[in-house]
Amino acid sequence: MALAAVVAVPAHASSQACSVSYDYVIDSKANYFVPAAWNGTHLKDGPGGSMSVSVTKAGTLSLSATGTAEFSTSALFAKAKVSVSSTVATSVSVTVGHTYSHTITAGKYGNAQYGSWGYKITWSEYINNGPACLSHLYATGSATLPTDSTGWKYWETAS
Repeated sequence: MALAAVVAVPAHASSQACSVSYDYVIDSKANYFVPAAWNGTHLKDGPGGSMSVSVTKAGTLSLSATGTAEFSTSALFAKAKVSVSSTVATSVSVTVGHTYSHTITAGKYGNAQYGSWGYKITWSEYINNGPACLSHLYATGSATLPTDSTGWKYWETAS
């Protein structure tokens, strides 16, 4: 999605300058698996057969964001909660006891990793200020947002 660097905003009736304000825009969102790095990179078994995995310790998955300039994580999170999904969270606690089993295709290796079924977003922050009440692109970035939907991701590889 292309963004205009300057967006005209109608001037106030008075001749006073606009007060400075910031606005976040969610430019894109995609489903994204947020791995639980504290539970190991991933588990692998095979070739063929079956695998059974379980969470063996608790941990927290947290919002992760980057940007080109200073930004407010809490304001970005609030915008994502409305624009992306009401299920996004700044952090999600994962509890012990989730077991998962899967049959591995003959000759293939089964891989499993625990995490949150969340979102990956890109965002823009605009600053509104100046005598003409113009909105300028101030910062851009991306974030991974976990949700409270956690579980095992499974995939197969040739080796």
